[in-house]
Amino acid sequence: MRDRSWVQEAYVKVIGINGSPRKKWNTAQLLQKALDGAASKGAETELIHLYDADFKGCTSCFACKLKGGMSYGKCAMRDGLTPILEKIAQADALVLGSPIYFSRVSGEMNSFMERLLFQYFVYAQPPASLFGRSIRTAFIYTMNVPESLMQEHNYQVHMSANENYLGRIFGECESLCSNETVQFDDYGKYVFSYFDPEQRKERHRVLFPENCTKAFELGQRLIPAPTSVDSQER
Repeated sequence: MRDRSWVQEAYVKVIGINGSPRKKWNTAQLLQKALDGAASKGAETELIHLYDADFKGCTSCFACKLKGGMSYGKCAMRDGLTPILEKIAQADALVLGSPIYFSRVSGEMNSFMERLLFQYFVYAQPPASLFGRSIRTAFIYTMNVPESLMQEHNYQVHMSANENYLGRIFGECESLCSNETVQFDDYGKYVFSYFDPEQRKERHRVLFPENCTKAFELGQRLIPAPTSVDSQER
């Protein structure tokens, strides 16, 4: 007798990488929502804070490119990022998050991406990946500026490049932008006249819950659809 059952293709582990120095603010909250979305589909999740790790960016040692080298395809540096890269190597999906500082991701996130991506990058035509399989990835960005200003200053150029590199190495990537976030609980304590704090708090009250929902749905999309298999009972 044959029956049809629906099973997840494999045990799924999703890792979130927080590139913000804040562990409970906008970026971390949206990353957690994405992980919650993945968890709702049965995934095991983990949120990692880059600012807790002691590491440097790529030092151009090229050990990961050395023919026959012991570190071919794997970053040879040994520091606080090493165990994180090892976890990602075993993950089934990956979501990164960073605030935008001067039109780009945080310095910690940029250094992390150098180490993450370069080890798998192959100098070839066309460029190839040593990651060895395809997983879904995503990038969540948080920023002060409204969407109109983000477009005017071409933030998308930087974001599209990140999406392209992540997609090239891992297989596919999507992005989520959260605009008009708040930086402080009390703006009155700081020298600040960039915008009206009360107006911004109201915008954040409206926009941020919407972005939380989008992040949750993004997390759900990171999980591969169940695969149909035939099983035979004997």
